[in-house]
Amino acid sequence: MMHDKGLSTNISWQNKDAYGNSLSPRQRQKMQRLRTWNERFRTRDSKERNLKQALGEIQRMSSALGLSKANRETASVVYRRALDEDLLPGRSIEGVATAAVYAAIRQTQTPRTLEAVAQVSRVEELEFKRAYRYINRELGLEVGPPDAENYIASSASELAISDTTERRAHELLQIGKEAGLHSGRNPVGLAAAAIYAAALLTDERLTQDEVSAATDVSTVTIRNRYQELLAAASEHDSDIQVTAQTEDDNSLSRAMSAAK
Repeated sequence: MMHDKGLSTNISWQNKDAYGNSLSPRQRQKMQRLRTWNERFRTRDSKERNLKQALGEIQRMSSALGLSKANRETASVVYRRALDEDLLPGRSIEGVATAAVYAAIRQTQTPRTLEAVAQVSRVEELEFKRAYRYINRELGLEVGPPDAENYIASSASELAISDTTERRAHELLQIGKEAGLHSGRNPVGLAAAAIYAAALLTDERLTQDEVSAATDVSTVTIRNRYQELLAAASEHDSDIQVTAQTEDDNSLSRAMSAAK
């Protein structure tokens, strides 16, 4: 995660000696010259300057997204590979760095959306999406489709739902996968719908508006997806009965009942 692998010398910016005493004006000038030359030696060519800037961007975005050290290391490796294989010409450093962060998120199945990455990036979403597709293809990254189940925990915590409802949401998603409902659908939207459907099954009072606000998914998407999940669950388990009811403006209706 450090462009020089941490093997270079670091000179403190504080103009104090080992005892904490301030340096004399002559000594301060000397230390400033040493810092300047030390920085020049650390970035001796354009490739090292490129890498230093990019890894700094990766650290900044990872910190803003709350990513783990494993994510940061993966993103740094992806960027180093892109630089070594000369994939950067025609693309901005920030764009490829953002693409590396998103590739790391996808590789580690971390629950962060493309929109969340775009919010912390210094480039337009379209630019880093193009960069991501390019380096993904050229480097042959092993990136699988995002799993909706990875988004359950964070949304469940935000909504403060019970453990029973959270487990039921996971069960609904697993049934939905078996039915092929995850193909071509937004995993965040599917996770939000699973939480809402699970709340109906466990009789936990939760509205579509509340789920929408917590997951940043439209109520229309939640409404469409939860009905599909409940239909699949009904086919999977004959004890689950689907009842069609009309929702009020606050989305407080219960469209499912669990028959024992």
